[in-house]
Amino acid sequence: MNWFRFEYPTLLYLFWGVPLLIALYLYAFRQKKIAYQQFSHHQTFQRLTSSVHFGRQKIGTALMILSYLFLILAIAHPQVGTQSEPSKRPGLDIMVALDISTSMLAEDIKPNRLLAAKQEIASLINRLRGERIGLIAFAGSGAVQCPLTTDYATVSGFLDAVHPSAVSHSGTQIGEAIRTAVTGFSSALDGYAEGFTASEALNLPTKVLIVFSDGEDHGEGAINVAESVAERRIRIFCVGIGSPEGAPIPIREEHGQLVGYKQYQGEMVATRLNDARLRVIAQLTDGGYYKVTEMDALFKDLFALETREFEARQFTQYGNRFQYFLALALLCLVLEFLLTKREKTGRD
Repeated sequence: MNWFRFEYPTLLYLFWGVPLLIALYLYAFRQKKIAYQQFSHHQTFQRLTSSVHFGRQKIGTALMILSYLFLILAIAHPQVGTQSEPSKRPGLDIMVALDISTSMLAEDIKPNRLLAAKQEIASLINRLRGERIGLIAFAGSGAVQCPLTTDYATVSGFLDAVHPSAVSHSGTQIGEAIRTAVTGFSSALDGYAEGFTASEALNLPTKVLIVFSDGEDHGEGAINVAESVAERRIRIFCVGIGSPEGAPIPIREEHGQLVGYKQYQGEMVATRLNDARLRVIAQLTDGGYYKVTEMDALFKDLFALETREFEARQFTQYGNRFQYFLALALLCLVLEFLLTKREKTGRD
């Protein structure tokens, strides 16, 4: 199906000059006729104008007006584009929330919890085939590092750059990660909503949040937030990283040299996997809980979700077609010139 538009539609207002141009030509013809009649006898007028072809003058005038019309169309840049067949894509949006609190630096999972989580997220990105994915980093607050996109290289770049310093608040609040994900999904929905009703837009993609965390949560609202997002049909999958036995939190220099372990009131702090809260969050949202060693099971369940398909309306790039109208304008001018020249030659 062909689509036609003008790149500069405001220039079409110049068409209002056509009636004025016609009026000027009519006025000029009338004044010429009056002048002939005033300054010559009727028979003399007939003899003087016998070689004048008023019909040709009228045709020439029409050609000039047509040339003006075609010139306006040309400078308005008419463009033609072809609508493609609606393409189908899996309706699955995945937002990954990565815990970057200092407890994620514990080394009970090698090389440490944070790096192990990054490796698994990178593996997830490599398995995607058209699904959109975004990245959130959270600790005491959450921040979108990369919005939902199918540009997997960009997501991987942001993933590599994530560091505990990426968020300003220390501690761990999973509820903040969930709230940030809701905001990310809402912003991404705007791109889908064009051409659909509000109810259709809300049902377009299946929204999935995958939380990578050791489960240590210093906030109290994670469960309540999870209950609220369940109503928005957002599924949360949680990946527990760490061991029940726990491990101390190392303190390293800039070059990675170990200088000690984190302490509180003179005692070394040990961080343990606390997956009870993660399990509840996943259960409330019809998601699932997995240990970091069970990623294959997560991938299987994730891609087994019923993924709605939606139509992505796409159009090819519009191509300019002003050349045709410019050629018609020039043709009219050439024809008008030939008619005028022939009339003058005939009178001579």
